[in-house]
Amino acid sequence: SADGQRLGAVGQDTPLSVTGRCSNGWYRIDYDGGVGYVSGEYVAEAPGGKQNDDAPYLIRVNRQQNIVTVYSKDANGDYTVPYKAMACSVGLDGKTPTGTYNTTDKYTWRLLSGNVYGQYATRITGHILFHSVPYFTKDKSDLEYEEFNKLGQAASLGCIRLTVEDAKWIYDNCPKGTTVVIYDSAEAEPLTPPTPVRIDTNDSRRGWDPTDPDPANPWDDAYETGTAIRSQAAWDQWDAQHEAWMSSLTPTDPQGWS
Repeated sequence: SADGQRLGAVGQDTPLSVTGRCSNGWYRIDYDGGVGYVSGEYVAEAPGGKQNDDAPYLIRVNRQQNIVTVYSKDANGDYTVPYKAMACSVGLDGKTPTGTYNTTDKYTWRLLSGNVYGQYATRITGHILFHSVPYFTKDKSDLEYEEFNKLGQAASLGCIRLTVEDAKWIYDNCPKGTTVVIYDSAEAEPLTPPTPVRIDTNDSRRGWDPTDPDPANPWDDAYETGTAIRSQAAWDQWDAQHEAWMSSLTPTDPQGWS
């Protein structure tokens, strides 16, 4: 544990939920609902599951709480600094796999299971992606608004759904190879859990994600910054870069097939 107490033991070939790697070679893990540490001498990383220390951020997804937390590096180069937290919807019935993965492909629009579409998709592994809440068509005013109102709870077929603002942040700021750790924990996350936006299903604007930065979005600027909980560094990034987002908005061309 963090105070040096021995929490227990795990057997050989036991899968571990690794949540970080320390500069001294030890790994931080989720253990029995708490945080534990194990020497790297006893840990073998699964194929394809090695942490990439060259990326600017590491992303952790807590399935149990439907929260995505992004970490930046500390002075030692370890991903220990909570940068921002986002509400998400993971897969129903455990369909989002736990484990450590490195992102690969990115898509502006992506055809998803069920003949629906997502904006700003980033592939985590196989058919599991980060993406916006789905749209019935490749039309930004055709959002599945009832699904949008499920952010903060499990709802998908396995992918990790986010607001457009949050999906676009990952798309823009997390390069190919960014490590994603997916796990279950009831422990409090380091940043206050985000409060998801809820759309009035009788509102004429209901077909738009309120956080979509597209200037055609009929929602007012109250939603411009989205719902993510940001560190001061993340707010500084927002102030410096959000105007540039207008030059990289989603086009309407399809980007392939899932």
